[in-house]
Amino acid sequence: MLTREQVVAWLKACAEVFAEQRDFLTGLDTDIGDGDHGINMQRGFAKVAEKLPAVADKDIGQILKTTGMTLLSSVGGASGPLYGTFFIRAAGVADAHQSLTLAEVRQMLSDGVEGIVSRGRAEPSDKTMCDVWWPVLAALGEAERDGLSLTQALERAVAVAEQAVKSTIPMQARKGRASYLGERSIGHQDPGATSSCLLLATLARQVGEAA
Repeated sequence: MLTREQVVAWLKACAEVFAEQRDFLTGLDTDIGDGDHGINMQRGFAKVAEKLPAVADKDIGQILKTTGMTLLSSVGGASGPLYGTFFIRAAGVADAHQSLTLAEVRQMLSDGVEGIVSRGRAEPSDKTMCDVWWPVLAALGEAERDGLSLTQALERAVAVAEQAVKSTIPMQARKGRASYLGERSIGHQDPGATSSCLLLATLARQVGEAA
């Protein structure tokens, strides 16, 4: 089960991870975007970390909704609307829950990804964060069918995510600022896909440490 305490620890850890990875993400975004993705992710999750003490005793849905609203209000560029919508949509299945099963975690992430797609209209191989999330959702579904624990399922999903991030390198961007570059976007790792992988890996680490 994914507990409320683990969700809070995950979001706090995301603030640390995105602070550590700010320059790396900004470098990726400088190659094919506005050069602000790392800065935006750091700023957004720093604000989330500030908000967490006020909602840490609430249900998981309320924690995720607060996270999404905070990202929407504090992050510029595409990151705020996309990640904000992700967390707000993800909150639905977690509403009034103090813990979530693997099936519910998968549904939570799936609903979040549907929110991203509804905003960005991404399709497979468009070189977006969805090129990480779709194979991750498939991996979690397989893990559930295989009877794996949440820890094992997330470990499998992270391995899939890391490979999916690399798969964005040869893609030509068809969405966002990077799409303006046309063929020049080929050969660069997508920053949004990278931050999504970091988000998932941080969740897996928090769950693994608590196991």
